Amino acid sequence: MKLLEKLEKSRSFWFLLIISLFFFFLRFPSLFEPYWYGDEGIYQTLGLGIDNGRLLYRDIFDNKPPFLYVLYAFFSSDQFLLRLASLIFGVFSLTLFFKLCKKILENEKASYLATFFFALFFGLPLIEGNIANAENFMLLFNIAGGFLIIKSLGLSVNKKYAVLFCAGFILSISFLFKIVGLFDFAAFLVFLFFVNFTNNFKDILKPKNLAIELKNLFPYILGFIIPVALVFVYFLTSGGYEYFIKATFANNIGYVGYGNKFIIPQGLLILKLGVLILSLTFIFLKRKVLDNGSIFIYLWVLFSLFNALFSQRPYTHYVLVAIPSLCLLLGLVFLKNKRFIFNLSLLFVAIVLLYLNFGFYIKTIFYYQNFISFMVGQKTAQQYQRFFDGNTPNDYELASYINRVADKNDNIFIWGNNAQVYKLTDKLPPGRYTVAYHITGYQDGIPNTKEGLEKNKPKFIIIMENVSTFPFSLSEYTQKMNINGTNIYEKIL
Repeated sequence: MKLLEKLEKSRSFWFLLIISLFFFFLRFPSLFEPYWYGDEGIYQTLGLGIDNGRLLYRDIFDNKPPFLYVLYAFFSSDQFLLRLASLIFGVFSLTLFFKLCKKILENEKASYLATFFFALFFGLPLIEGNIANAENFMLLFNIAGGFLIIKSLGLSVNKKYAVLFCAGFILSISFLFKIVGLFDFAAFLVFLFFVNFTNNFKDILKPKNLAIELKNLFPYILGFIIPVALVFVYFLTSGGYEYFIKATFANNIGYVGYGNKFIIPQGLLILKLGVLILSLTFIFLKRKVLDNGSIFIYLWVLFSLFNALFSQRPYTHYVLVAIPSLCLLLGLVFLKNKRFIFNLSLLFVAIVLLYLNFGFYIKTIFYYQNFISFMVGQKTAQQYQRFFDGNTPNDYELASYINRVADKNDNIFIWGNNAQVYKLTDKLPPGRYTVAYHITGYQDGIPNTKEGLEKNKPKFIIIMENVSTFPFSLSEYTQKMNINGTNIYEKIL
């Protein structure tokens, strides 16, 4: 028996090693991409701002919780290091996901299959696994939280409470990378309630029953609240509380509302919420004939789909949050149990929903071809850069020019949506906002930037091509250079 156990462990070890190497090679080209992705450019600029003493949200702005920007600041906004960190996070995510599969599916082949597809979709650029977005980091915490939730089942009370507290704490970190981490926390909260509640549906709202369930869930909820509360306290004491609340919560209401208008504001979101509640009710009523693993997977799939479709925006990386639950569902389909048709139908519906609502990176195959061609000298640096975005070579040319003519203490201002040029020149914008669409999209964007221009008096103003009309005065500037349609103005001494 011991020999068989060793062989089993050995087989799992070799599978994990091989699948991790497979994942590594899928992600390897991402380490050498140019600075080209717009959102990363914003994160990089915020990281530079934090490193230079700017208070997040008050002095330098974006609309996500702070941990992503703190991570960028920690790595000095160096894209190679951040992509490497994302890769390492991915390997740990892969390892934990495999362990989660083994606990839930209890079948070796199903676990291998689910983990393989997780590695494939998380490693490929098809859904932007190559980009250092918040989702790429938060998946590790979501999976770790799920693993601890499953592990807590069957433990003694004290051990269970400790594990649940840790699960809540870990999922709070996910939330502090991006607000949608709340949905994974909610999925596991509902799961714990469903598996612990032994009474009938009509008894669900009885105060006594609710008190018992709240007591069982309290360590999990407390673990989630503590890190969030500490972040609130930090911004409250640093003078940035109002900006923090507005940026990460209030502004996102409008962001979500934009794509969810259907008859009434947020109408589509209300419809999706209704479908979610009906689905949860169905699972609750059927919970006594379902095993815990199936309940866990169904709930996570539902909340992951709601998460991905929450803002009704077509951004590819939103799909990343659904990978773990859908790969677990795929493993469940592979088991071919008595709910095979239901499981297969649910997987099919989920895939169709994601396919219809999101764009995918269609250049995935050519992505690797582009990398190899560049590595063997068949492509120039500009040709390699242009593959990612036609404007990327221009960004590098602009940065090269600024780095030649600007002194270390000279400021610049870019009227465009390519904040990565700030990173390439190691400069910061004069105001809170890093890109033109933020300046024009937020109420204080124009006045704040105008104030910053008057106060900091940047030596160079760069006006990109194909951006809205420059809304500020150039009376103190003269045109110095035009690079591929981009006008560079220098301050008159």
